[in-house]
Amino acid sequence: MASRPSAAKKQPAKKAAAPAKAPAKKAAAKKAPARKTAAKKPAPKPAPSPTGGVYRLVRAVWLGLAHAVGAVFRGIGQGAKNLDPAHRKDGVALLLFGIALIVAAGTWADLKGPVGDLVEILVTGAFGRLDLLVPILFAVIGVRFVRHPEKPEANGRIVIGLSALVLGVLGQVHIACGSPARSAGMQAIRDAGGLIGWAAATPLTYTMTEMLAVPLLVLLTVFGLLVVTATPVNAVPQRLRMLGVHLGVLPDRDDEFAVDAEEYDEPWRETPPPRTRRRSGAPRAYDPESAEEEALSQRRGRPRRSAVPQPDLQRQMDAVDVAAAAAAALDGAVLHGMPPSPLVADLTQGVSAGEREDTTPVPAPAPTPVPAARPEQEKLDAEPAPDRTKSVADRTKSVPDLTKKAPEAPRELPARAEQLQLSGDITYALPSLDLLQRGGPGKARSAANDAVVASLTQVFTEFKVDAAVTGFTRGPTVTRYEVELGPAVKVERITALTKNIAYAVASPDVRIISPIPGKSAVGIEIPNTDREMVNLGDVLRLAESAEDDDPMLVAFGKDVEGGYVMHSLAKMPHMLVAGATGSGKSSCINCLITSVMMRATPEDVRLILVDPKRVELTAYEGIPHLITPIITNPKRAAEALQWVVREMDLRYDDLAAYGYRHIDDFNRAVREGKVTAPEGSERELQPYPYLLVIVDELADLMMVAPRDVEDAIVRITQLARAAGIHLVLATQRPSVDVVTGLIKANVPSRLAFATSSLADSRVILDQAGAEKLIGKGDGLFLPMGANKPTRMQGAFVTEEEIAAVVRHCKDQMAPVFRDDVTVGTKQKKEIDEDIGDDLDLLCQAAELVVSTQFGSTSMLQRKLRVGFAKAGRLMDLMESRNIVGPSEGSKARDVLVKPDDLDGVLALIRGETGG
Repeated sequence: MASRPSAAKKQPAKKAAAPAKAPAKKAAAKKAPARKTAAKKPAPKPAPSPTGGVYRLVRAVWLGLAHAVGAVFRGIGQGAKNLDPAHRKDGVALLLFGIALIVAAGTWADLKGPVGDLVEILVTGAFGRLDLLVPILFAVIGVRFVRHPEKPEANGRIVIGLSALVLGVLGQVHIACGSPARSAGMQAIRDAGGLIGWAAATPLTYTMTEMLAVPLLVLLTVFGLLVVTATPVNAVPQRLRMLGVHLGVLPDRDDEFAVDAEEYDEPWRETPPPRTRRRSGAPRAYDPESAEEEALSQRRGRPRRSAVPQPDLQRQMDAVDVAAAAAAALDGAVLHGMPPSPLVADLTQGVSAGEREDTTPVPAPAPTPVPAARPEQEKLDAEPAPDRTKSVADRTKSVPDLTKKAPEAPRELPARAEQLQLSGDITYALPSLDLLQRGGPGKARSAANDAVVASLTQVFTEFKVDAAVTGFTRGPTVTRYEVELGPAVKVERITALTKNIAYAVASPDVRIISPIPGKSAVGIEIPNTDREMVNLGDVLRLAESAEDDDPMLVAFGKDVEGGYVMHSLAKMPHMLVAGATGSGKSSCINCLITSVMMRATPEDVRLILVDPKRVELTAYEGIPHLITPIITNPKRAAEALQWVVREMDLRYDDLAAYGYRHIDDFNRAVREGKVTAPEGSERELQPYPYLLVIVDELADLMMVAPRDVEDAIVRITQLARAAGIHLVLATQRPSVDVVTGLIKANVPSRLAFATSSLADSRVILDQAGAEKLIGKGDGLFLPMGANKPTRMQGAFVTEEEIAAVVRHCKDQMAPVFRDDVTVGTKQKKEIDEDIGDDLDLLCQAAELVVSTQFGSTSMLQRKLRVGFAKAGRLMDLMESRNIVGPSEGSKARDVLVKPDDLDGVLALIRGETGG
């Protein structure tokens, strides 16, 4: 019974489905005539082939053979691609050697047979009388492939230079042989300059006679020679002088400079005596007669020897390796103006291992210290990829073990290309280091140092302190004297004598370091009476010799131990520079900008310079690294910082979209073609340059727009490191209202020059010390990650050097500015343009608020005798014109305009000037 209703329900469904099929059948019936019509036109039958299928068979066999041969050659080509690049270059070189051998047999030995005839037709017919030089040319190119396989970028230059050289020479040979024409026969052309000489000379002689053709071909020959040797025209005198020096015709200036350096230190030379062991349990004091040995070690960057002699030092070194390393290090020292390695210092001492082992006790007279060891300067060359986040002194705290074998030569690093290709087919050449002056050799010891040592020893004797001056390291401005204490002597005994030491040495700027980082000694830093200059060129030459191609590596100066201080701004990543007027802050900023111009192209680094004083950075106007003209208006500077924040957000959008965490990884992927724009997008991905923002006077910006400037700086310093945006803030008023807590917390690297008070030193460094600096470049450098600041003398660059570098950069290319960096800010609130009868009342309110620097609605009610509604409307009008800040409840509003700008504000309200 239950199945019947279900069957009854299914029947209507079937009936409903039947009408649905009916239209389909009708449609098929309508389409049937079309099919019948198509069937009425049968395809034409192919005509019988007259060859009976032989043509198709031959065609199939030919295509099969072609596919097989193509597959074989494609397999060979794919295998060649999978070969190591070195093997491919060796194969090309061997192929060139083989061609040179065949051509030599055909041209020199008159080879018979088909190969000899082919050589005569191709080589002799093309090169004429100079066909004997063609094998040599192929052999030279093959030798270059073997010796320099890592320099493929020079192949195009060499091809262009050789082409110009061959055209010029063969053209002159063709003219010298009478300029035979084709009507004279092929043999006459072969006896002249060949087909190449005929093609080069005939058009010139036909159009402008031989009188002009010969000079033009000579110029073409000289051009080819300059291109092949990579010699610019302005460098020809220097290359000729180097050739004369190499041939021994001219004297070497560097040798003269080295001789002068030896004569400079002549007054402090004595005969080195045998060295004694240190007496245990007492302060160490060196023999006064050992001054020459240790002074020479300090000047040449020699590390401190241990107290225990090492008799097997020389026996463990290979003589050949020692000589080679000594020659290489000495060449680098003379060329780049830096001290030789400790190996060279040992070789120049003339003291054998046996003499150093002599431990005969010699009674020591009054302790006369010698210059202590300086850090090893050659450390930069010994590391393939040095870490530039530390100074030279920090990188070389660990003294190398000289008891091991002589170190092998460092692996060859790829040199940075001198010319980089910019967008728009523009070739940009970096300025030469010859534009920057070289400095003289630094002193290792002077009579003033000996006088200070005697004074310190007398102070310790008078106050009965068991301590002795065991050495010193002389810097360009300050000398650090090392004092070692006897047993059971407190360090506080030395620090308590600060004023007595200052009185004894007649210098109020005495700074005591207890202890010296990495040493069991107390350091006493006393200014030199004979200060030395630190040239920017010397610091950059050291970086150039280390082949560090970091575009953000900048030179800071020279530390108290004689080591050059240089850091990468990309790893700092932001820096605060502060100091009183005349302390060397502006010179430091000039060195930073000049370092960037010397080492980076506009594609590597772009600059935003903010100069509220209008006169500090005008020398850099128009350099191609600028992304906007130098900003002198503080309000425009705030807008530029806001633009930097927007640029940072855009860069992070790209990093997030493509899955990279740092801008360097993104740029590397773009250059390698791993990152492409989405389909349908018209954008062309380009590597992002580093963006360096330098603010020369932060205090002026914080006075005009404190809230906007601080917000932008905090956002940039918190987030912009991975986006390649870095900030350098400089101020001569390091107070808490300028360098706020948020700014200090996000700017990890500090450079403090001389300050006027202890409070300013604590603001910059969070510790005392800057108030005791002596000015004129003397500073304390505290990079990110360091525990204690490093005392250094800032580098100096003259205005003439800056002008020369700027002129070179301007000659290379013109700046390309962005129009959206500084744009007028929009009004915060839209109001009616027609103020109506309230114009005078609004001017009174603005004058009252700006003059009193107090923005309060109740104050306007009382002073102007208006109601609450009118006073509130006046306050809104002033807010829309950026005179006061937004409402903060019951608190008074911030006044954004200073009394000096009152006239401009009133003119703006009256409509007399634009916003």
